[in-house]
Amino acid sequence: MKQVRGFTLLELLVVLVIAGILMGVVAFNAMPSERQALQNEAQRIALLLQLARDEAIVRNRPIAFEADSERYRFLIRDGDKWEPLSQDDLLHEREFKRAPLALSISPTVAAENNPLRIIFGREPVDKPFVLTMAAGDANVAVRADGIGHFVVE
Repeated sequence: MKQVRGFTLLELLVVLVIAGILMGVVAFNAMPSERQALQNEAQRIALLLQLARDEAIVRNRPIAFEADSERYRFLIRDGDKWEPLSQDDLLHEREFKRAPLALSISPTVAAENNPLRIIFGREPVDKPFVLTMAAGDANVAVRADGIGHFVVE
């Protein structure tokens, strides 16, 4: 008599459970948490703020970072008005990846109803500030020491 070989129902169920657990782990790691996404956004902004500060010194013209809850951009002072740096490869306007964000700066430098604005002058030393970004329950701060160091906390 010929013996038939195959898988039992229990063996198939064990394989399906293991596959389901592995798929769950992969999906969980592929989707960053709100805090991780906010941290990545803050790292990007910290690097761009450092670049804007350096550009203001090199160009000998003030450059401003301006943000609202949906997007941010960089402006350069042209005479008595601010012009967007739209042609710049790095300092162009961008949307936040997880908009809308709540933004605040300490010490406060913007008036009510105006977008948040940080101005970098031509001097290498400026006032320290903390830019706080919040989305849902997560919040991240970009701390500037006034001499060109930007740290994400």
